[in-house]
Amino acid sequence: MALLCGALGAAVALLATRQRWAEGTATVAGGAFPLTAKGSDVTGVPAALAIVGLAALVAVFAVRRAGRLLVSGLLTLSGAGIVAAALAAAADGSALDEQAAKASGDTSATVDALTHTGWPYVAAAGGLLILLAGLLALRYGGLWPAMSGRYERGTARPRRGSRPADPERPEEIWKALDRGEDPTGA
Repeated sequence: MALLCGALGAAVALLATRQRWAEGTATVAGGAFPLTAKGSDVTGVPAALAIVGLAALVAVFAVRRAGRLLVSGLLTLSGAGIVAAALAAAADGSALDEQAAKASGDTSATVDALTHTGWPYVAAAGGLLILLAGLLALRYGGLWPAMSGRYERGTARPRRGSRPADPERPEEIWKALDRGEDPTGA
């Protein structure tokens, strides 16, 4: 459930930041000039935190014990950060004001007829899904399986002792040679 919520939340948040968040018009010498701002123009925080959340979601399954708790906390914080940044940017018109200043050549120009779309709230919903995934990982992460420690450094695995090659079995002679032993020595 956490994996599904986190992946869906990251996808929704990333999709929402690529959509139009605000529209308006700037008055220039030739008349009104329409302007639009995508979510990434308004704020880059939700997209960046969605990528961090996606990486943390994958890392939750790769680490154990204290590392899992730390990564689950990072996942939770990235979800909360997306919600906060998207809601704070929902009514922000500064990106369009900057575009109006460029279009008119007047640094004090502002946007007229400013409207906002629902995409910031969609990004916040994606952040809520990532937040839910983080809370699930914090609560139940200790019960989830971890990656195998088979290839980790420092694991003491017993090795098979070498045995003398049986001269009656040619495959044993070849195996002894593969191990670096002299099959002719007795």
